[in-house]
Amino acid sequence: MNRLELAHQLRASTDVHYNCCQSVLIPFAKEMGLTEEQAFALGANFNGGMRCGAVCGTLAGAVMVLGLTQYPPEQADAFRKKFADDHGEINCAALLKASHQRGIPRKEHCDGLVFEVVTALDKIFAEQ
Repeated sequence: MNRLELAHQLRASTDVHYNCCQSVLIPFAKEMGLTEEQAFALGANFNGGMRCGAVCGTLAGAVMVLGLTQYPPEQADAFRKKFADDHGEINCAALLKASHQRGIPRKEHCDGLVFEVVTALDKIFAEQ
């Protein structure tokens, strides 16, 4: 199973809730030197934008993946900037509000961001 397939499986799970950050971290656990359980724990408090509408969990997870896999800070900065450019925002509350105004259900919106970020990280890893 590749990373994107694992992210799809996590987001489809009905017995355990994997938040957006966990759904980005777990597929990259091995590369970060973590177990899936450790990645799950690391991302536990990043749901809903750190539980207060702040930075999107998918972006927070991506920055953690880049940091723990020794990518330079400039790479994380570029990732954050592209995310902001693509979505007009990096904060969960604002992203959710914008998707709601477009009629996109929350789960669909969040799943889409998870899959987008996992795919983007996969591309970064493939280029190195």
